[in-house]
Amino acid sequence: MNPELTAHTSRLERHTSHISHVWRTQDWIVLGLCTVLALIVFLSSPPHTAQRLWGWEAALGYLCGAVVATVIARPWARLTAVVTAVGALVLPFLSLVLMGKAQIEIKVLERAGELLLSSGSPYAPNPTAVRDFNPYLPGMAIFALPHALFGDHFFTDPRWWFAASLIAAVVGATRVARAGKKMQAETKGVTGVFWLLACPPLALALAIGGVDPAVIGLLCLGLSHAGQGNAGRAGLALGAAAALKWTAWPALPVAIALLAALGGKRSAGRCTAAASGVVMLVIVPVFLVNPAAFVEHVVLFPLGLGKAPSPAASPLPGHLLAAYLPGGTAIAMTLLGLSAAAIGASLFLRPPTHALAAANRLALGLTLAILFAPATRIGYLVFPIVLMGWFRFVPFAPRLPVSAAVTSPGAISLYCTRSTLRSLGSVGGRQERSPSDLTQRRPRTYPTR
Repeated sequence: MNPELTAHTSRLERHTSHISHVWRTQDWIVLGLCTVLALIVFLSSPPHTAQRLWGWEAALGYLCGAVVATVIARPWARLTAVVTAVGALVLPFLSLVLMGKAQIEIKVLERAGELLLSSGSPYAPNPTAVRDFNPYLPGMAIFALPHALFGDHFFTDPRWWFAASLIAAVVGATRVARAGKKMQAETKGVTGVFWLLACPPLALALAIGGVDPAVIGLLCLGLSHAGQGNAGRAGLALGAAAALKWTAWPALPVAIALLAALGGKRSAGRCTAAASGVVMLVIVPVFLVNPAAFVEHVVLFPLGLGKAPSPAASPLPGHLLAAYLPGGTAIAMTLLGLSAAAIGASLFLRPPTHALAAANRLALGLTLAILFAPATRIGYLVFPIVLMGWFRFVPFAPRLPVSAAVTSPGAISLYCTRSTLRSLGSVGGRQERSPSDLTQRRPRTYPTR
């Protein structure tokens, strides 16, 4: 086996094992913390809201999971994961859908679906109130088409389709992980899906009607394919995510940098072409129907520059600067631009070489964007939380980058050591290989002189 690939894989597995080991050996402690978080949501939410109802139901679910984990005393048990997911997500989800309790986003999307069918654009021409604005890209209205076509029924709630999209994408990402790492047991990947669904920020978003789970699932799927060098499939998944919400756009340069490191410029180009094709196909026709409405809803309103103030006003640095400091909006936008430039420079100077590194880089970039955006919401932190957690629960077998043979210190030192030993030992039957040949499993042989 290639020594550089072996070392690369070993370093990655050591890096990914720590958090999952802590989780698996301390299930009941983590579930106890989740119970506390659910109770905090319950106590801090206004009465009769979807968030408050989820809080007390999920707290019971996490408590039951902690009891099961204590009784079983077996880490990473599937039964514990299933009980937790049912109690924290499935039961609150069903009860909230039956009662018709949801965030305002659900009503916004249902109206967007009706507008898309009637006018070809999911954006109201003259929005005035907050509920008139649709800050999402055109692809998000697809999840409301069942409601627009068949009316207000149990299974036409957009939450069903958000959950279905997330589960399908995560199962697909798990299959990619198993294909890239044959020694990984199938049960481990399935159990990881249950733990992911039980994660408090994600379970809350799915139950109350947050739109982010659909985007997160596609990001996980796209980065999973990118980590295995599947450029076309990565581009299609990330392009679909980018057609739903602006939050997914930072994933495109991260995935392109990863693919460029793994497969060179051609692989990065295939990903770019696939993602651009999907985005153009979804966005351009809607933009041409009413460009002014598109800009008002999708660009100005999320930035807090629209006709109505954005409800995304969590007390994070960007919002505090914009609200309480003269010229604070410009300062926040400057900080946002500088953080984006720093992440972009890091992709150029030190590109990620496996899916976990790409997910970490994307999580960092999204965290900075959430902190410095003038109109922001603390719930958006579900993106970095899931990205950092998912690629640790389901570890991926890394591919040795094409550029690593030239750029990595380990490959260069290995090449220099071999060259020195061979020259000192006067091994004269075979020509020395260049660093770019270190990625080949079988050495290339040449005729002896």
